[in-house]
Amino acid sequence: MFKIYTIIMNLSIILFLIGILGFVLNRKNIILMLISIEIMLLAITFLILVSSLGFDDILGQTYAIYVIAIAGAESAIGLGILVAFYRLRGSIAIQHK
Repeated sequence: MFKIYTIIMNLSIILFLIGILGFVLNRKNIILMLISIEIMLLAITFLILVSSLGFDDILGQTYAIYVIAIAGAESAIGLGILVAFYRLRGSIAIQHK
């Protein structure tokens, strides 16, 4: 049973690294940056859930629900800023040509 938790935690860390890689490589597109941040938050939430199940503690599951709620609010605010940015510049690219 311990081995499955280790495998899932390693997959969560790999997912977090994929999110960091996506954030670093897509510095010109705001939408891809927001998606990469959401992937990182998902990986952290998944890691918290798995460790909470491993330690048989409900506090981690409660914390994961809060992280998901904050991630939803962050997405809504980020997309609102993206719409304002598009109206101002006419493009979603960060570097203005």
